Amino acid sequence: MSEYILILLWVGIAGIVACTGCFDRVEEVNGRNVWRLNPVYAFLVLLPLAVWRIRGVYLGDTYTYINSYFGMPENFSGIPEYMSMVTKDRAFYLFGCLLRIFWKDNVGWYLATITFVQICLLTKVYRRYSDRYMISIFLFIASADYISWIFNGLRQFLAVTIVFACFNMILKKKYIPVIIILLLASQFHGSALIVAPFVFICQGKAWNKRTILFLAGVVFAVVFVGKFTDILDFMLTETQYTNVVSDWHDFNDDGTNMLRVLVYSVPAIISWFGRRQIQDQNNPIINLCTNMSIVAAGMYIVSAFTSGIFIGRLPIYFSLYSYILLPWEIDNLFSESVRRLIYCIMVGCYLVFYYYQMHVIYMVF
Repeated sequence: MSEYILILLWVGIAGIVACTGCFDRVEEVNGRNVWRLNPVYAFLVLLPLAVWRIRGVYLGDTYTYINSYFGMPENFSGIPEYMSMVTKDRAFYLFGCLLRIFWKDNVGWYLATITFVQICLLTKVYRRYSDRYMISIFLFIASADYISWIFNGLRQFLAVTIVFACFNMILKKKYIPVIIILLLASQFHGSALIVAPFVFICQGKAWNKRTILFLAGVVFAVVFVGKFTDILDFMLTETQYTNVVSDWHDFNDDGTNMLRVLVYSVPAIISWFGRRQIQDQNNPIINLCTNMSIVAAGMYIVSAFTSGIFIGRLPIYFSLYSYILLPWEIDNLFSESVRRLIYCIMVGCYLVFYYYQMHVIYMVF
């Protein structure tokens, strides 16, 4: 049976076992005592992704990373010369050099180590802040994000998970540590700096004036897309992304698929209709997740009219919050009599989307 089906079965079985409550414990989260999964059990749910890397399941840009790995020095003395030729994302390549020295020619273990770090950081946030950890993990898997990022854009996703791990600091408005970590993450992938302004924009209640202003900017970008790309091209001058606009025109990049935009916008759309209830409850975690989800939806909309390859890679910094938000919305914005039905519809729709992603986009089954 395909690994891509087995991972869904694994998550499903793990979810059923988790429902027994055998692995639950009470923890204090943001001033509330809540039930949370045992950290070890929570981590084991995502561990198969790291095991796949050891077994040599490669997709997309993974081959580029493999070639890069074998070009790295095998001893400490070769690092200075190698790093002198690296012009961007230097922390990632330095990390790769250290792994090359440790793992030698075991490229599977190199990829697994990076995956291990990523899933540890994902587990840390989802286990602590999601009221339904297993649902959050299901959404991450069934959206095929693990394929798009852990098995493809692993360099950027390492930066993404480092930033995502700042959840508590963003929540507590510890801006200086957050900015320091953003600067560190940007040395793994420069795109991490895009998060900096949204650390401030997404503070406060859900659907506040700052998020509305952001959406107004999205409308401007879509209506005046030519002007927007000119502005973007100017802003990226003298950065490592200086040729982004010309590149996506050269690649005939016609933007992110609208089905993908719709799927990733659902949590934000639901939050609009339930904004009064969200604002009344005023849960800081859900406020932050809602605003981040709005940003993700807005960026995906912009990418649909510009570039899926370049702009479409940015929403991942924000869409991960939606997997905390969506199950909360179902539990809190719908009556108890229809929740089970809504969950069934959610699972069914995500399974269809997963099949579409795997069969049509990635063509792995």
